Amino acid sequence: MEPKRTLQPHAAVLAWVLPGLGHWVLGQRVRAARIAAGMAVLMLGGLLIGGVDSVDSENDRLWFIAQMGAGPLVLAIDAANQSGVKSLAVEEQRSWRSLGHVNSVGTLYLGLAGLMNAVVVLEALYPRPERRRRRRSGDRE
Repeated sequence: MEPKRTLQPHAAVLAWVLPGLGHWVLGQRVRAARIAAGMAVLMLGGLLIGGVDSVDSENDRLWFIAQMGAGPLVLAIDAANQSGVKSLAVEEQRSWRSLGHVNSVGTLYLGLAGLMNAVVVLEALYPRPERRRRRRSGDRE
């Protein structure tokens, strides 16, 4: 018989605030480290490829909603974009913004990070209980 599942709302909130933290609190340390590393690669990659302009709540509203799954860091990046880059003169903005496909790739990376973290948050909210592995012949204790 499989153990009963229980809701873990605190783990879900922590998983959204900092990807991997929810699973860390649940005791799933290896999974938490893998989640944190994967999200860091996607988010840093998106920012390095597309720049700060890859997160734009005014011009790319649907992408921003997807990116929000990655947590409050996206809000900070958007604030830096809106108050920093967008407040500059048009000539100065050109040196801070990426154009064309490069911006799209950065936006896509950050959107994928948000959508993946949304799945991670749901998994932390309703985690599968740990199962004991069946011992196979040849396994050692």
